[in-house]
Amino acid sequence: MASSSMSSQPGGAAATGAEPAPVSFAELGLRPELLLALSSLGYEEPTPIQREAIPPLLAGRDLRGQAATGTGKTAAFALPALQRLPEAAERGPEPSILVLVPTRELAVQVSQAFHRYGRDLGVRVLPIYGGQPIGAQLRALQRGVDVAVATPGRARDHLGRGTLRLDGVRTVVLDEADEMLDMGFAEDLEAILDRTPAQRQTVLFSATMPARIDGIARRHLRDPIRIEMGHAAVASGEPPRVRQTAYVVARAHKPAALGRVLDVAAPAAAIVFCRTREEVDQLTETLNGRGYRAEALHGGMGQEQRDRVMGRLRGGTAELLIATDLAARGLDVEQLTHVVNYHVPSDPGAYVHRIGRVGRAGRTGEAITLAEPREHRMLKAIERVTRQRIAVESVPTVADLRARRLELTRAALQESLLADDLEHFRVVVESLAGEFDIMDVALAAVKLAHESSGGDASETDDAEIPAVAAPPPPPPPSGRTRPSGRRRPPTGEPVARLFLGLGRRAGIRPQDVVGAIAGETRLTGRDIGAIEIADRFSLVEVPESAAEEVIAALRRSTIKGRRPTARRG
Repeated sequence: MASSSMSSQPGGAAATGAEPAPVSFAELGLRPELLLALSSLGYEEPTPIQREAIPPLLAGRDLRGQAATGTGKTAAFALPALQRLPEAAERGPEPSILVLVPTRELAVQVSQAFHRYGRDLGVRVLPIYGGQPIGAQLRALQRGVDVAVATPGRARDHLGRGTLRLDGVRTVVLDEADEMLDMGFAEDLEAILDRTPAQRQTVLFSATMPARIDGIARRHLRDPIRIEMGHAAVASGEPPRVRQTAYVVARAHKPAALGRVLDVAAPAAAIVFCRTREEVDQLTETLNGRGYRAEALHGGMGQEQRDRVMGRLRGGTAELLIATDLAARGLDVEQLTHVVNYHVPSDPGAYVHRIGRVGRAGRTGEAITLAEPREHRMLKAIERVTRQRIAVESVPTVADLRARRLELTRAALQESLLADDLEHFRVVVESLAGEFDIMDVALAAVKLAHESSGGDASETDDAEIPAVAAPPPPPPPSGRTRPSGRRRPPTGEPVARLFLGLGRRAGIRPQDVVGAIAGETRLTGRDIGAIEIADRFSLVEVPESAAEEVIAALRRSTIKGRRPTARRG
């Protein structure tokens, strides 16, 4: 369930009280023009985050909110900001509301929301982002705007030109703050906020709350109300209706496994997340060769290409979007039914962002993850963070695929029967019925329908994908030193020997070293080689490719309450 807490104290103590939560927009105290706009849009009642956030924002408080995509947070900050706008006759050319967002797509979406909510207030909204001619933005700023929704880079560019003035800003919103920091906008945010009035209202929303968000909040928010919604809350106030599934697959079989899973799931529209541009291009080609209408989206594409891709997806001429995280940030595609992680995200926060793209507003959706055996531990970490179970299932077999295709054929035939437009074909059936049994005629028709829809399994479908079991946890070592017969890491790659500045005198045991490495890196216990424990230091073997990651992780962690020195041995 979605959980929430509110606090007006810097320490974060939850606010309490007997006041019942508002159950309608009218009870929130919004002005009639906003209520009329909400009614015309079909919004009947506020979401949990709107119920929690709007009253303190209307009272002028700063707010720090944690909420995932799809919780209704745009309206949570837009409605009170619009309520606090001066009357139209009293507004000057400078914006009263500044919203900073990480991407062009999100800037457009937030601008559209402000326009829809504030149309009866005559609000002037301008999205400001890179990738479009700056001249149009300059002319709009000269005419005057009430709400500027900007990406940090383009906003700072306008500040440098003197074409964007923030002296009249009353409300500043940092939306998807963690994403902006991940994209390297920290310096831009600081420079922009320093140009706004000290007495402004500041609102910060973020899906995750890493330590660097705390720094911005301490410097720029004044005694903020704190709201935390469950990582997976949606507009209905319930956890997202997303079925979360994982398949453990060897790396060599992942393309085939993805095709098999998609064949069985038969998504109306899906987004597949990859790590690199090259992987996006390769996978797009593979899936198109399998008969899917797949489109690639990554940072190597121009804005016009991106727009064409998104237009094809929204228009239904493409059914799969293969994308990197960076390219997909800020996208909101209503048609999505499935999110697929081609790899397990290394950050649980990234997983939360991804699955928030489906299961919105009461709709159902599915999140599918393809995990290599060594990534199984990362799945467990995600389960701990999200407090939701990810069901690990077997990759569909050839028999599963054929059964699913027959099911789809049956559903198509049933739909055709219910359409009641078959009279034109009666003469064909009657002429054949005189020569063949009517059941045989029906079977032949089903066979043709099945084959014409691609339901006949091809030769590639006859190859079963090998099942891979998740690796068992490593057995606890019995002594203070790892047995000399311990195998080197089974990856077949070169091994690095690392020095740790803690040994037997600090109470260090081999299992402590294994736990510290496996708990903080992508390695499992089976990836770790020989461990030697001396009085004042320890030596451990790890795959060469992971050596720097392990060193960095050990330097920021503790073993037996002490932070070890870590370097190559």
